[in-house]
Amino acid sequence: MKNLFAEGDLKTFTRKVRPEDTAAFDSGEVHPVYATFCIARDAEWVCRLFVLDMKDIDEEGIGTFISVNHLSSALVSEEVTFEARIKQIQKNEIICTYKAACGQRIIAEGENKQKILKKERLEMLFSQINT
Repeated sequence: MKNLFAEGDLKTFTRKVRPEDTAAFDSGEVHPVYATFCIARDAEWVCRLFVLDMKDIDEEGIGTFISVNHLSSALVSEEVTFEARIKQIQKNEIICTYKAACGQRIIAEGENKQKILKKERLEMLFSQINT
């Protein structure tokens, strides 16, 4: 694992809200707005951008925690900019805070944790599921 970042470092990602990003379940669409679970996906992605730079070729990142405080709605076709900041790096764990905004309006904020592990360690852990 490469130690490239420090507390306060920033990564950004912009998502144009797509129809498939709306709040829909097996029973159908609930609201035609950016779903909380899709915000969580994209928040984890912007935080993962740090992991992609930090991991070695024989390593991979794995999410361990995400929180979403969903504050406002975003409509299909609106652009949402995610900003992730390193809050803390503890050994192989990267802890980020993030904000998601449509222009000046904050639509969500929260925290994400990911760990960088050796790929063989992850394979071993996954192989033990349901055994």
